[in-house]
Formats: sequence, structure tokens, C-alpha cells
Amino acid sequence: MPLTTTTKRLAALLFGTIALASCATPPVEFDAAAVEAEVLAVHQQWQPVTLDFAGPEASEQGALNPFTDMRLLVTFQQGERQISVRGFFAADGNAAETSADTGNIWQVRFMPDAPGEWSYSARLEQGTDIAIAAGKQVQSTLLGEWQGRFAVALPDADAEGFYASGQLVQDGRHYRFANSGPRWLKGGANSPENLLAFADFDGTYRMSDNARDGEADAGGEIHTFAPHIRDWREGDPSWQGGKGKGLIGAINYLADQGMNAAYFLTFNVGGDGKDVWPWVEPDDPTRFDVSKLAQWERVFAHMQARGVALHIVLQETENELLLDDGDTDRLRKLYLGELIARFAHHPALFWNLGEENGPVHWRPEGQDDAQRKAMARFIAARDPYRHPVLLHTHAEAPDKDHILTPLLGEASLDGLSFQVAERETVNAEVRKWHELSRAAGQPWAITMDEIGKWQVGARADKDDPMHDSLRRDVLWGTLLAGGAGVEWYFGAHQDGNDLTTEDWRSRTELWRQTKVAMDFFEGNLEYWDMQPCAGEALCLADPGRIYAIYWSAETSKPDAGAIEPGAYRMRLFDPIAGEFVGGPRRSAIASESDLSAVIAPFTGDDRVVLLQRVETP
Repeated sequence: MPLTTTTKRLAALLFGTIALASCATPPVEFDAAAVEAEVLAVHQQWQPVTLDFAGPEASEQGALNPFTDMRLLVTFQQGERQISVRGFFAADGNAAETSADTGNIWQVRFMPDAPGEWSYSARLEQGTDIAIAAGKQVQSTLLGEWQGRFAVALPDADAEGFYASGQLVQDGRHYRFANSGPRWLKGGANSPENLLAFADFDGTYRMSDNARDGEADAGGEIHTFAPHIRDWREGDPSWQGGKGKGLIGAINYLADQGMNAAYFLTFNVGGDGKDVWPWVEPDDPTRFDVSKLAQWERVFAHMQARGVALHIVLQETENELLLDDGDTDRLRKLYLGELIARFAHHPALFWNLGEENGPVHWRPEGQDDAQRKAMARFIAARDPYRHPVLLHTHAEAPDKDHILTPLLGEASLDGLSFQVAERETVNAEVRKWHELSRAAGQPWAITMDEIGKWQVGARADKDDPMHDSLRRDVLWGTLLAGGAGVEWYFGAHQDGNDLTTEDWRSRTELWRQTKVAMDFFEGNLEYWDMQPCAGEALCLADPGRIYAIYWSAETSKPDAGAIEPGAYRMRLFDPIAGEFVGGPRRSAIASESDLSAVIAPFTGDDRVVLLQRVETP
């Protein structure tokens, strides 16, 4: 079951039936007097409230299409504030277990972002393409109306993951939690991109063999994640008598390594994998597979409880024109609207417009600037919680210039999911697009999500035991440029690659070094208020107060920018071992050459130099 349980204190159910979501934590006691004498159902802030409504019998493949021609619209209200959320057809309301494709249950999932009393009013209507029309007035028939109330308490002390910390929002170059304010750095998996091509999901298979460029096996097999079944734990979600343990266990493993995000496609028909889609049939984007999507929801809810953010990639470069020729018209609106209705209630979620979006010299077909903006604006307007909207870039700098420049200042685009071909250029490219977006009045949060070359990416530990260039140029290079985090892409020409990886243990050392960097930034720097240094070194600073400089005997240059002269407390941090080495020392920095002289005896190994200004008598 989803990891959201609420107290089933029976509420006064007005005109309808409420199905209360379940969770892994005990309920918070709620002061009934605060919500009058009536006993209300009590939910916890950030945990989804799931409401069931009984309507007419419908079917995935029925003559009356419940996905296009029926619409459940629910308005939640607290005081003067209103949030409109679209519901969805849920078959029998338990399709993850029953694989039902018919039924009379419509559901809505709502993420309450504030404690107190909430009310709701719901309408189920029928009309041609009424679901696609969203809030517009269309000729319709009313099928049912409901009203009700419930109470929301603060998260319980035992709430897990994002259900405790709350919603992730963009804040300039970084992300933070909406209410509590702490910043959040991303570290996670970019591969396999076809994470949802999982054998235990209903209706999931590979459409055709795909051995192009070695990106997938030619046998047509999809994921089982068998090596991670041992990571599944008693009490974790599963479905239909034990299905799902491989993927749930994989999420457990990733979270246990301290990683907090996973990247995955929801639609790769015509793309590399040809094994992920939300519909009953891959060639009919008007009929959604209710049980498959309910099983996706089991996994997504577990990811949230384990603190793993959902990086939802909506398409890829090979198929970005399949829906409406790239426009945001009938089919694309239906696709996006259905995903938002079913999954936007999760507190940590990113909408990615598409992998390698847009035309390039080697693929002239692709969405244009107007189509990208229309898609981003539709998502931003339809998502009731306004989760961040990102764009996955192409690898080469000229392609970035061509595609990204017209998007500067676009209010609906919050950040970039960066792809870079040459590792040594990561720091400079992140700095460049930070500055351009800031100057345009809409700062972007940039995460380094797909490192090149595309054939290589992040190799397995057995092939690259220390990951020196990934650690120095990509991981620390991104963070010291003011980047918001990294995900690791597994190159196409690897044994466990971007489509075929079954075991995330293949990169255990890479996860460990990533966590080391994240811990350093979170424990030693107010990185969100710091800026890259002006020089060529990998350096982030609050000038005159604190500097963090990555120093390598092989690549570092003495130019760390204009370090203000003064007395500093210097500490040397080992980015591999994850600890400070030696004791702190006081150093008088009079010029950049002084810094080189101070560090020179320690340049045999990679070190992060932490300089903190001290007052002298």
C-alpha cells in the first residue's frame, strides 16, 4: 500500500464516500475542538488525501471514453484560499491489486500544504473532450456533486522522507523546502532512463528489439531488478501477492546510499527503449492503463517516503513530435493533464519537458521554441502545486546556445537538466547559464544530469574504481559553480548502461563520493549565498569571508580569483575519504601566489581547501 496512512476517524461524509489514504506513520492527535464538535478525518500535512467518488460504470476501452469525455474537478478550500485539482478514472478503486479496467470509482489526490480545516466540493461531468478543456466551460451533463471536510495536522515526528520535510520548490539557483526553508542539493541516478520498464507493472513490454549503439539488449527483455530483491524489507509496498520487490528494493538501496533523486521517462514510444508508456496500447494515447498507473503510484509513494525525488521526463528527442506534431494540443494536453492529475500530489517532483529536447545538426526535426514554451506554460498553469519545470539540454555548447537563448526570462521554466559532452567544461558551462539566466531576470537552477561522452558516461566501479574525472570536473565542478546537484548517467557502451542496468551496486563508490560532496556543502557552507570565484580554479566564495577551492595536482591552476588579503583559518578536506586531514592552520593570504605557496606541499592528492576569515588582534 502507499506509505500514507491516516487516522480513520469517521468523518461526516457529505454526499459522497471518502477513501482515506494510508501511511506508515501513526496519526497525530488532533484537537477536535479546533474543528468544532464534528469528528473529522485527520490527515497529515504533505501526505496525500485520496478521495473516492462513486459515479457511473465506465471502462478503459468503453464507448464513452472516461479519460477524455468525463471530468472530476475538485476544489479544496481553506479560508479564502482555493486550490482546484483534477481527478481521474480509477476503475474499481483498487486496480493496482485487481488489474481492473472497469468500475465506477473516480479519485482525486490532494497534497495539503497547511494544517487546519479544509473543505472540498466536487463535480463529475460528462462532455466531449471535457477533460482536455480543463477549466473551460463546455456543454456538459452533471453526473454527481459532493461536498465534505477534513482536518490536517502537522507531520508526525515519525513521518518519513518528503512527507516530513515538505514540498521542494525552486529558489534562485537552488531548491529548498517550501515551509521550513532548508536548501536541498540533488544527488541521484540518471540511469536507467527506462526505470518504469519493469516486468511487474501491468501491460509493460518492449515493443521491439533495440540494439542501436549498444543501448539495449536485442532480446527484448525488460527490467526485473532481481539483484535488489534482497533490499526489499518487510512492510515495504508490493502488489498482487509480492510483485514489485525488485524495484522497491532498488529504491531502498539508492536511498540507503544517501541519494535523493531518480530520473525516468514516462513515454519512450519511438525512442531508445520502446518499453514505457502510460496507455493501454502504445499507439493509442487516448486510453490510459489504470492498473499500471496505480502500480506506478505505489513506487512513487515509496520513493517519497524514502526521500527520493521524482524526476519525471515526459518525452525524449526521438519522439517529441509524436503527440500533436510537437504542439500542446489535444493529445499532449490529455497526456500531461492525466499525469498531473495522478501524480502532482507528491511533494518532491520535477517535470522535465524532454530529454535532449529540440532539433540539432544531426537531428533537424524537433520541437521549436514556441512549442517548448507552450508545453512549459501548460504544465505550470495546470499543476496546482507549481512543481519546478525543467528542460534537459543537448550536450554541445552551440546547441545549447541555439535552443536555450530564446528561453531566457521564460517564467514557466525553472531550471535546466544539464547534459555536457566534455567533462572539463562543466564548471564553465554551469557558470555561463547561471549568469545569463540571472541577467534575464529568471535565474535557473541547474543540475548536471547527463555527463558525456554519451558512449561512456559514468562507468561502473570495476572499470573506473576512483572516478577521478567525474569527482573533480563533474561533481565538484558543478557544485562549486553554484549548481543544484548531479545525477549519474551510465553510458550507452557499458555492460550495465542507460537502458539495461539492473543493479545500482555497480556504482557504489560513485554514490559514496557523491554523498561526501553533498555532506561537505551542507555541513560547511551557506552555498546558496555564495558565488563562483572570478578565476579559473574550481572555487565558490563569499568574498572576504569564506572560500571553498578544489585543488588537484594534475589540473588546478593557482588562479582562484581575487581572494581578499587577510588572515584565514585553512582546513584541507579529502573528497575521497570524506574527512578533514591534519589540523586547522592560520595562513596570511596577501595575494593569489601566497595561496599557491600555502597549498603546494599538499598537492599530491586531491584536496578541497576551506578558507575562513578570522579576526586578528
